[in-house]
Amino acid sequence: MAKRYLYIWFPYLLTDWISVKRPAVKNTCFVFTAPIHGRITITSVNAIAQQQGITKGMALADARAVVPDIGVFDEKPDRVKKLLKKLGEWSIRFAPIVAIDGNDGILLETSGCAHLWGGEASYLAAILDKLNILGYTCKGAISCTIGTSWAIARFGKNCLIVPPQKEPEFLLQLPPQALRLEVIVVERLQKLGLNTINKFIQMPKSVLRRRFGSGILLRLGQALGTEDETITPIVVVPPYEERLSCLEPIRTAPGIEIAIKKLLEMLCSRLNTEGLGVRNALLKCYRVDGKIVKAEIGTSRSTSKTEHLLKLFALKIPGIEPKLGIELFTLEATKVELVNLFQEKLWNGSPGLQDKNLAELLDRIAGKLPGASIRRYLPQAHYWPERSIRPSISLAEPSQMQWRNDRPRPIQLLNKPEAIDVTAPIPDYPPMNFRYKGKLHLVNKADGPERIEREWWIDSGEHRDYYIIEDEKGKRYWLFRSGHYGQESTQWFIHGFFA
Repeated sequence: MAKRYLYIWFPYLLTDWISVKRPAVKNTCFVFTAPIHGRITITSVNAIAQQQGITKGMALADARAVVPDIGVFDEKPDRVKKLLKKLGEWSIRFAPIVAIDGNDGILLETSGCAHLWGGEASYLAAILDKLNILGYTCKGAISCTIGTSWAIARFGKNCLIVPPQKEPEFLLQLPPQALRLEVIVVERLQKLGLNTINKFIQMPKSVLRRRFGSGILLRLGQALGTEDETITPIVVVPPYEERLSCLEPIRTAPGIEIAIKKLLEMLCSRLNTEGLGVRNALLKCYRVDGKIVKAEIGTSRSTSKTEHLLKLFALKIPGIEPKLGIELFTLEATKVELVNLFQEKLWNGSPGLQDKNLAELLDRIAGKLPGASIRRYLPQAHYWPERSIRPSISLAEPSQMQWRNDRPRPIQLLNKPEAIDVTAPIPDYPPMNFRYKGKLHLVNKADGPERIEREWWIDSGEHRDYYIIEDEKGKRYWLFRSGHYGQESTQWFIHGFFA
C-alpha cells in the first residue's frame, strides 16, 4: 500500500493565535513585526490586513501609510515553532507520525488512518473542522507524496484529495512555486514564460539541469514520487506506549476506567513478555476541545499487575475532567525496571518486606495522599539521635545492623529539636512543667536523665541529658537539657513524641 500524506497549511498562523488569545482584535487590522536589517519589518499579517494590500516583508512605516491605525504586535523568537509543535502534538490523535514544515505547516503520514473516519474525505474534513473550531484558518490536501500535498494545500482550488498515481494530473496547471523552488529559479522560469508546471515538465532533464540547476529536478521527482523524501517526526513514539481511540467521546468516570483498563492490559502484556514492570506511568487524555489532561502514578517496586496499577489510576480518575469528552487515550510507561520474582512461602507466616501486598498497600496510601512521602528508615551506628537513622534506598534494602531496644526511643523524632521553656526544681531533676508552642504542660511522671555525649570526632558542642516526660493528659514527650545545669548556655528542648 502506498503511503499517504496530509499537509495542513496555516496562512495566518500567528495572527490566528493572537486572535484566539485576544478576541477583541479578531476583526481589526493588525500585524506582527520584527527588526530586520535595521528596520521594523512585517513578519505576519491577518486576513483583514492582507485584503488592504499589506504583505509580509513590508516595512511597518509603509503599512501605516496605508492603514494609519494598524495594530502591531512584536514577534518573539521561536514562538511560531513552539506553536506549530503544539499543533503537531494535538494532531497525533489523527496520525502517529507528525512533522513540522517551515513556519506555517504540519505534515501527517496518514497511511492506514483515514478508514477510521469513513474515508479520506471525512478524515480531512474532520481535522480541518476541528482546527477551525480552535480558531485557526487552514487548508489541507492528501496525496501519495509530500511535494504534491504541499502544492495542492497551497495552490489547489478544487479537489484536495489526490488519488494514487494521479499526482502529475493535479500538478500540471499549478505555478512553479508549487514545487518549493528557490525564488531565483521561479523568477527565471517566469521570465521565459514558463508560468505553469505543464510547460516545462516534459522538457529533457539535461536542459532543466543546465538552465535551472539540479534543484528543480529534485523537487519534481519528490512531487511525482520518483525521488524519496523523508520527514522528521516531532514526537518519537516511546517504546512502551499504548493508544486507544474512541468512536465517541468519553465523558463518564466508568468509561474512563474501562479505557485505562484496556490500555493497562495491552501495556502489561508487552512488559510481561520482556520481564519488565512499571515504576512510573503517564496517562494522557486528549479532549475534544484540544486540551490534554494528564495523570501519573508511581510504584514502590516494578510491577506488571494490571489490577494493582488500575487501583492506582482509579485514585486519579476523579481529577480527570472530560468536559465535552475525551477522544483519545495514551498510556506510557515512563520508567520500567526488571521484575524481581520472589519465592512465596507455602505456609502461613510473615514474609515481611518481601510481601508484594505491602508494596501495593504503600502505593495505594501514597496515591490517596497527594504530595505525601512514605519512607522506610534503617538504623545507623551512631549514638547521637539525629544520626542514628537514615532513609533506605528502597523497600528491599537490607539492614546492616539491628535496631537498639535497650533504651526507649520516641516513634516521632523531630528533624530539629525545638526550644521550650521549662520550670525545673534542682539540678538533675526533671522539669515540673514546660511550655511548647504557647501551651503549658504539667508534668505528672518522668524518667531520666539519660546522658548522650556529642560525637566529638564529627562536631563540637554540649552533651544532652534526656528525660521521658508524661503530662497531665497522659501524652509522653522526649525532652533534653543541653549542657550542665546552671551554665549560661543551658537550654531545654523537645526532640520527639511517644505514642
